Amino acid sequence: MTETIANVPYVSLRVGMEAELTRALRADDLYVYANSSGNLNPMHLPKEDGDGDGRPEAVAPGMWVASLISAVLGTRLPGPGTLYRAQTLEFVGQAHAGDVLTARVRVLAKEPGRLVRLATEVFGADGTPVLRGEAEVIAPERALSFRADDIPGLTVQSHRHFDRLLELAEPLPPIPTVVVAPEEPDSLAGALLAARHTLILPILVGDARQIEKAAQEAGESLEGIQIVDVPDHKAAAARAVQMVNEGLAGALMKGHLHTDVFLAAIVQRDTGLRTARRLSHVFVMDVPGLDHLLMVSDAAINIAPDLMAKADITQNAIYLAHSLGVAEPRVGILSAVEKVNPAIPSTLDAAILSKMADRGQIKGGLVDGPLAMDNAVDLGAAMTKGIKSMVAGRAEILIAPNMEAGNMLAKELTYLAHARSAGIVMGAKCPVILTSRADDEHARLASCAVAALNAAHGGGV
Repeated sequence: MTETIANVPYVSLRVGMEAELTRALRADDLYVYANSSGNLNPMHLPKEDGDGDGRPEAVAPGMWVASLISAVLGTRLPGPGTLYRAQTLEFVGQAHAGDVLTARVRVLAKEPGRLVRLATEVFGADGTPVLRGEAEVIAPERALSFRADDIPGLTVQSHRHFDRLLELAEPLPPIPTVVVAPEEPDSLAGALLAARHTLILPILVGDARQIEKAAQEAGESLEGIQIVDVPDHKAAAARAVQMVNEGLAGALMKGHLHTDVFLAAIVQRDTGLRTARRLSHVFVMDVPGLDHLLMVSDAAINIAPDLMAKADITQNAIYLAHSLGVAEPRVGILSAVEKVNPAIPSTLDAAILSKMADRGQIKGGLVDGPLAMDNAVDLGAAMTKGIKSMVAGRAEILIAPNMEAGNMLAKELTYLAHARSAGIVMGAKCPVILTSRADDEHARLASCAVAALNAAHGGGV
């Protein structure tokens, strides 16, 4: 519920009156301030080392701290209708991301023309002073109240969940990874970037001349990198799979070749990397504003999966979530509506999958469906519909009814909600890093981190 804020007009102000406001300084506040003010001093940016001492400072800009005083004046005392005339500031301490700060003002004097002087201060949770000074304002003439119902909100486009995945993955031993046809700059640079982050140990299989040309265009060195010259893409994919089966590599990564050619070698019955479970693709997505990773499956392999294929898709996603540190992931089985309707087959599949999970045929997660997108991810929407569920409103995995729906959902999150995505194929003998040719190096890096964590977890099984 939005708070109603009211003022104290000039005639009602008395010397000695006080008001205060307490709030936590979040890392996101520093990014908002940097963007709105143009102050990109690295001393104030959460992940930057601004003074070269080897650690980030994340010091709050002095004027951000001072803005807390403005907030008290504008919302508490005198409140709505107040205008600044002057402010003195003495910075006597520092605040950092994570600190809880209190700003306090106290009326010192009333002067003609509705002028009011106030003592101002900001201090930390332990009482340590950060700022003190004196403000002069024009107080409001009449009583006013205000509800900020329609103030636009802000979502910082940070990707802290992917940052955490990288932190978890980088101490692990690099996985020997066959990169198939990295014959253009982006796909090659992504693999080499992952190697620099010690996520993978790349083995490049493809047209050696094209790979060397891509390295020159990307300004990359191939020194110390094993290259297996197989110019034909179909043969390169087959050779890569063979290397995994021979124990020469522990993961596969798609380069600049068509997905169907890449996957065809993996699903070969006798020579591929099949297991008892069906292969499925999982997008691991870091959506700005969402407080957890979001997984979407299947958006790339199974076009129109039947019930048992969906069971494997669901199980694969759960196993992947386990390897990323989610002990009991919440899985929402999506459809257009949240009620079973025989005219919508995906609602029947969703209800059966939920019951299969209840009976232990799908293990390791909380599974519920059918759920529409809104009541899968928004608790308010779920409550409005009267859905009582441990999954509704807080799903961490979304199982799409078919590939078209999953693909559209993932790309809408990427291009409209500014999500970043990692892509991996589950259900094979080893992690399969399946990136799009449109992915940037950050997406490829995140995909390698997911693969590394999955491999360290024994493939998620």
